[in-house]
Amino acid sequence: MITAVNSNGSLPRRFWYFMMLWGLGWVLHAQENPVPKVWTLPEAISYGMENNRQIRNADIEVQKAIKEKWKTIATGLPQISASSEYSNFLRLPVSLVPAEFFGGQAGSFAEVQFGTEQNLAGSVRWDQLIFDGSYIVGLQATRVYLQISENIFEKTQLEVKKGIVEAYTAVLFADENVAITLQNKEVLEQTLSELHALFRNGFEEEESVEQMRLTLAGIESQLRYGRRMQKVTRGYLALLLGLDPDQPMELQEQLEDLLVEANASQFRTAEPDLNNNADIKIAQNDLSSQKLLYKLEKSKALPRLSAFLSGTYTGNSNEFTFLEPDQKWFGSSLFGLSLRIPIFSSLGRSASSQKAKLSVLKAENTLTETEDRIRLEIERSESALELALENYGTQKESLVLAERIEKKNRTKFFEGMASAFELRQAQMQLYSSQNQLLSAIQEVVNSATALETLLNSPQPENTIE
Repeated sequence: MITAVNSNGSLPRRFWYFMMLWGLGWVLHAQENPVPKVWTLPEAISYGMENNRQIRNADIEVQKAIKEKWKTIATGLPQISASSEYSNFLRLPVSLVPAEFFGGQAGSFAEVQFGTEQNLAGSVRWDQLIFDGSYIVGLQATRVYLQISENIFEKTQLEVKKGIVEAYTAVLFADENVAITLQNKEVLEQTLSELHALFRNGFEEEESVEQMRLTLAGIESQLRYGRRMQKVTRGYLALLLGLDPDQPMELQEQLEDLLVEANASQFRTAEPDLNNNADIKIAQNDLSSQKLLYKLEKSKALPRLSAFLSGTYTGNSNEFTFLEPDQKWFGSSLFGLSLRIPIFSSLGRSASSQKAKLSVLKAENTLTETEDRIRLEIERSESALELALENYGTQKESLVLAERIEKKNRTKFFEGMASAFELRQAQMQLYSSQNQLLSAIQEVVNSATALETLLNSPQPENTIE
């Protein structure tokens, strides 16, 4: 490209404008197409804890609970309000007074208009709650409401963390599955090529070639499915992290890196601390809130006492002279107490109190049931983890045997000692063992994560050898 130069040797101004616009466009393009980041599992969990949308919403609920707490506290603090009222009588009201007051005939009335056509009044009022049983209960309820929001926030964090670990593991499973399938495909293609050569030279039957092609077709179908799952699992992981599902990402860990030395004994204690479980915390909060509602219903039988103080200035005139300095203003002030004593509600308050008491009993039953359920879920998760570990060991040994059998059958096949059908069976057994081992690793990680979530405690960091 030829660029014109000014007579003084400098480039024209429009050239620099073009370069600035080009640079801005390049920056925007780079922002729209970020370089893929390599994620470790701790990085993914840390990022998700800050950017996951469910966690953000739960945090918003905590902030709302804090504002609700201060809103309730404010109702018992001094309340100050100001008001102003301007009135303009288009026609003054007429009052009837006995005419004899003005020397008229007894029994008759005189028509009289009182006041001025225009009035302006301004007042300030101070209100203070002195005693109200429901206010005291309300203050206690705000603390429980805040605890409920915080416990829901904690449970959301645990569930999101569990989801991130499972999604991260699913991505690694998909990647490992594709890598193994590609290796199997390369081996099959090489075997098929050698088999073709034998067939062309009359040393092998066509059926053997067809059997091998059938196996290769199955591997290619599995490879296509695996690549689709790579995209799907990455999209789900990105969604949990609060990212665009289409954003590319690479993972640093390997599937076996996530294996936990998860002897269930490392999780099991003589008696698990159920108070750490998020569901039990929420059930305890519900019981506390129902007890407070019961106290609230009973507090409605207590008297309510409040005080107020107000001051008012009023101006009167037949014309709008309220902004003039000689306008007269008449002040008044008032102090008072307000006492409300409930006496009889036709048994309405009693019925409300009994209903709230039944809700307390229901919440106690729910708490007991939740504790029993969580205790059983912990035992089930420990058993599932033990089974997953045993299955992992079994599948690891099975894969070694399957690899050995496939290798022997492939050798025997080319030596004419095994049929193509027998070789295909050995290959399918190998592929199944590979997939089962990956599934066993994934099951160990997911079972350990589920148990960790129930116990709400960090899992061991040792790896299985």
